[in-house]
Amino acid sequence: MADELITSGTVRLPMVPIRDVVVFPYMMIPFVIGRAMSIRALEQALATDKRIFLATQIDATVDDPEPEDIYTAGTVANIVQSLKLPDGNIRVLVEGLNRAKVTRIEKTGGFLTGTIDLKQPKPASPAKLTLFSKRITSLLDQLAKLNPGPNYDDFLAAVKSADPDHPERQADIIASKFPGSITVEQKQSILEIFDQTERLNKICEIIELEIEKIKVDRTIQGRVRRQMEKAQREYYLNEKIKAIQKELGKKDEKTELEELRKKVQAAKMPKDAHDKAMKEIERLEMMPPMSAESTVSRTYIDWLIAIPWAKKTREIRDINHAAVILEEDHYGLDKIKERILEFLVIRQLVKKPKGSILCFVGPPGVGKTSLGRSIARATGREFVRLSLGGVRDEAEIRGHRRTYIGALPGQIIQMLKKAGTRNPVFMLDEIDKMSVDFRGDPSAALMEVLDPEQNNNFMDHYLDTGVDLSSVMFVCTANVLYSVPRPLQDRMEVISLAGYTELEKLQIAKRFLVKKQIGECGINPKQLSFDDEAILALIRRYTREAGVRNLEREIANVCRKVARKIVSTKTEEILRIAEPSVEEYLGVAKFREKASISANEVGLATGLAWTEVGGEVLHTEATLMDGKGSLTLTGKLGEVMQESAQAALSYVRSRAGEFGIGRDFYRRLDFHIHVPEGAIPKDGPSAGITMATSLISILTRIPVRSDVAMTGEITLRGKVLPIGGVKEKLLAAHRLAIKTVILPKDNEKDLQDIPKEVLANLSVNLVETMDEVLRIALERPVAPQTACLEEITPSHKENLPETPITH
Repeated sequence: MADELITSGTVRLPMVPIRDVVVFPYMMIPFVIGRAMSIRALEQALATDKRIFLATQIDATVDDPEPEDIYTAGTVANIVQSLKLPDGNIRVLVEGLNRAKVTRIEKTGGFLTGTIDLKQPKPASPAKLTLFSKRITSLLDQLAKLNPGPNYDDFLAAVKSADPDHPERQADIIASKFPGSITVEQKQSILEIFDQTERLNKICEIIELEIEKIKVDRTIQGRVRRQMEKAQREYYLNEKIKAIQKELGKKDEKTELEELRKKVQAAKMPKDAHDKAMKEIERLEMMPPMSAESTVSRTYIDWLIAIPWAKKTREIRDINHAAVILEEDHYGLDKIKERILEFLVIRQLVKKPKGSILCFVGPPGVGKTSLGRSIARATGREFVRLSLGGVRDEAEIRGHRRTYIGALPGQIIQMLKKAGTRNPVFMLDEIDKMSVDFRGDPSAALMEVLDPEQNNNFMDHYLDTGVDLSSVMFVCTANVLYSVPRPLQDRMEVISLAGYTELEKLQIAKRFLVKKQIGECGINPKQLSFDDEAILALIRRYTREAGVRNLEREIANVCRKVARKIVSTKTEEILRIAEPSVEEYLGVAKFREKASISANEVGLATGLAWTEVGGEVLHTEATLMDGKGSLTLTGKLGEVMQESAQAALSYVRSRAGEFGIGRDFYRRLDFHIHVPEGAIPKDGPSAGITMATSLISILTRIPVRSDVAMTGEITLRGKVLPIGGVKEKLLAAHRLAIKTVILPKDNEKDLQDIPKEVLANLSVNLVETMDEVLRIALERPVAPQTACLEEITPSHKENLPETPITH
């Protein structure tokens, strides 16, 4: 009868919707029928030819399914056996015969009846079926080699027992009995494939997917097993280490973590820093002790604990005590000492004063760095120093983020840790020597550090939490200010330190340098002494500086030679270093003493200049030659100084009639201005009046006074404008025993900074115009009849210098 049913055509059969099961052809399956409608359909089938149509419900939770709740593709089955159970349900055993489609579902007699379309597709060619059969066999062999488990053994045995001449039946057996992860919906989709080739291809895909899944599962299991073995090994070794440490009396990890927590509590951190530290300890607790991450976390916690969040040095605010210490450590520098004492007074009057930021600017060797140490000693604070020379990476200030290997906090935090207190004297040395490159601008990072309004919450990249720097007293040093960015200058109180006078250097040497070097060379202080004349000889002939660093070096040189003499001769006599013996110890003088001009000369004027190592005297020469009015400038003059020379010549031409030199004098003459020591670059506008005086002198044939030195900028109208570096320039004039100095009137205020002993030996003339300069600088007044160059012709060349004047 089954053979009759498989033939094409349409038939009406009782229909039973089943839940969570898909019945395939050639499949023997038992299930229980309990719904009244299904029981009636079963009874109707048993009463006829025992044929029934089984279709799976789309939603298994529906108890009374409608036609739209049932898949249209199902299986015509033969009822092999039925057994009525005590609870009224019927247990049946059916055998699938053929897949079919229901075209119409009706409800008659209290059960469902379906119009079943038994039309089958055209069978596939034997060759294709053979190929698919071989492919399925190969895949099953691969599956068997993987040995996935006992469930697969039963499945493989059932598949191999199928008729090899009918691979399409093999496909249905595989779909019905496949033990892998295949859902009811997937099984239903296979049942709905009537084309034999397409169905076999689908089965092959399912087997291949299962093989791949088993391989991946085994790879993962192997990896997990290895990780577990590694973890167990590490656990075993860590337990071993703990046992060894315990035997040696060392603390275990838990004890260390508890100590870290206690240290965090004792550090009295701000809330944000405290929370970060505790969170990092929790992370550290979860990490293997020997891992790289635990080392990074431990280092971070140690840095948080090491910062002096609440540790403060008790400050000495006694003004008299501070004044005594400052006098002990430094000679002179009254303005600096006064500012430091003012700072201490404010600390007494204000309960919570803001941190001060001072910037000492001056030539090398004038005591900027040692002043910072004196401030720390006078106030009782700790002292730390950070040299910024050559720093070009912003991370040096702010630190690196912890994502980088070997990251550390910036130098600000490192120095704060070194100080061990939150209110040290922090010296930022050589702040003008910082550089900028692709790694950032460290001076920009310093703006937050040196701003009293912002540095109470300084953010270091490594710590990632705010640090209060408002109690730190920052002291910066620089040789020049032009290389320090303006916004950074604005955040500091700039105090200038000019060079020392000879008298000050003499006193510093006698009070500090000689004693220090005698002690460092191991000489008995009673066995060696320096005369004042000897020290002055060192200052004048062996050093050329605004400070005293080279002077100390030369004194040390003398002391070393004396120490060698004492050791080699074993003498105990008292040695006195006099002026004649200086050359004996140090050799020929390194510098010649630049003398003032000995006699009044035409075209030779004395100017004053500022350098980074102090003031200097510049002798400016001018000469005339036959020509067509060109101006030659030599002596390695800068652009600004060259423009000053042009302005001086233009001023002379505009006043030619008043000077009695003829208005067209420049048409027959060339002018040459030279500033000796040509290897040294020179620039600035302050030589304007010096060059104008030299030109007027050579044109009027009136000598310039040799005892007069001058400095000032000239305008085209003959006005004299103010200049800088007044103190250094006057000290240079004093050093060369020049008695008369010409200064711009607007620089009168700068005379307050000049030592009294210097001003006592100088006659300072304050001028506003070039006329006043000429009245003082020239040997006699300029008058129209002094020299009339209009009368000078080539036949009267004897009235002009034949060669350029050199001195």
